[in-house]
Amino acid sequence: MASPFLQKVRKYEETYEKNIKKEERPDFHLSPRVGWMNDPNGFSFYNGQYHLFYQYYPYDCHWGLMHWGHAVSSDLLHWTYLPAALAPDEAYDKDGCFSGSAITLPDGRHLLMYTGVAKELLADGSIQEVQRQCIATGDGINYEKYAKNPVLTEADLPEGSSRYDFRDPKIWQGKDGTYYAVIGSRPADGSGQTLLFESADGFEWRFHDILCSNRGRYGKMWECPDFFELDGKQLLFVSPQDMLPQGFEYHNGNGTVCIIGSYDEENKRFIEERNQAIDYGIDFYAPQTLLTADGRRIMIGWLQNWDSCLPSTVHAPWFGQMSLPRELSVKDGRLFQKPIRELEALRRNEVRYMDVTFTDVLQLSGISGRKIDMELNIRPVDGNQVYQKFAVRFAQDATHHTAVSFRPHESLLKIDRKFSGSRRAFIHQRRSLVRHRNGRIRLRLILDRFSAELFVNDGEQVLSVSIQTHPDAEGISFFCDGLVNMDIVKYDLG
Repeated sequence: MASPFLQKVRKYEETYEKNIKKEERPDFHLSPRVGWMNDPNGFSFYNGQYHLFYQYYPYDCHWGLMHWGHAVSSDLLHWTYLPAALAPDEAYDKDGCFSGSAITLPDGRHLLMYTGVAKELLADGSIQEVQRQCIATGDGINYEKYAKNPVLTEADLPEGSSRYDFRDPKIWQGKDGTYYAVIGSRPADGSGQTLLFESADGFEWRFHDILCSNRGRYGKMWECPDFFELDGKQLLFVSPQDMLPQGFEYHNGNGTVCIIGSYDEENKRFIEERNQAIDYGIDFYAPQTLLTADGRRIMIGWLQNWDSCLPSTVHAPWFGQMSLPRELSVKDGRLFQKPIRELEALRRNEVRYMDVTFTDVLQLSGISGRKIDMELNIRPVDGNQVYQKFAVRFAQDATHHTAVSFRPHESLLKIDRKFSGSRRAFIHQRRSLVRHRNGRIRLRLILDRFSAELFVNDGEQVLSVSIQTHPDAEGISFFCDGLVNMDIVKYDLG
């Protein structure tokens, strides 16, 4: 039986979702049923469907008292909303049901592990949020919180670790049947760390070890860890707060980091080898992955950034969306990401131009739209005279556009949304150092009304951005300072 608090939420979202027209949402990126969305939670396959929960405040399009929203899909592109799964209705989570994950138990129940938050008044008069780990189990629609919650508290933390920054459990089952969870934590030095916990049954947990320590390298507190094997390597994903830039690899603020290494299974030790950003654009945070039945590692993230969350500039009853699900691989020691192959089933109305040579500005018949999948193959006409700059502008009308530009002599790719309709001076540009062969580069641009995701060189890098431009702005144009030759294949999606 759902609590009165959860019943209220469910009635509210069922009533007010009717105010949101289909064309006011992304088409194949999940947005909140109503209100506010941030981190993906509980990304899992259960009872023949993909389940995606999300941090959720249904009553406003601003961050608020965190619930878990819920949706299901058969293809990871078309989502059906289910009633909210969790509400902050117990003493240990009264101030928020924060991020977590999900797994299927041997008895067929769906187990959710999440961070419960309860505010505490300190002796100096300040208020802090105590964070503890909690369990709920259910049938894919209704979930019951575990009677012995919380299952992990400050008593389970290594010495010096903060009880106020202990969150975002990612759970999985090992080959030996043991359950494991990695959880974000803040040690005494104020930096981030990832803790490893284990359980025989998914309910009774104990601390195993510190899996990985930040030591001040990548920002401060590490949020939303994920830990998995891929193509013979072990990967740790974390989302650090308060990062400093490292050249073009990381940007200021809140970002995402992939640490690639190996794993000593017997001693549960992670050996780091190299690191990189997960997404090089403006809007991407808190990714979570799952393993599909056919062996693909699929990732989805929040297509937004804490440093540019200004929903007051958006006149809509919802705010926030998820990224396109991406298939992951490791090649030559580097993370690659490609749009899930299911997207190809949505392709319609192919428009193809081969061997187009131009300078200055170019528009082509049939190349337009706000729900598209477009592939560009760019190259100089004369290898001895490489063009100075190539750009594509999209979501364009007489006033607005968002642009991607590439300067081969600097190897810099830039995404720029300053003319996208924003009335606030938040982050508008990001630059990334990319590989190319004398000006040759491959780009794949996917638009879905209020977002753009750019895949560079078959997924070697990705740049994501959310935009507020009205969907009627459908124009696409090309620009070149110099002489360039390109192939274009464009599809409508739907």
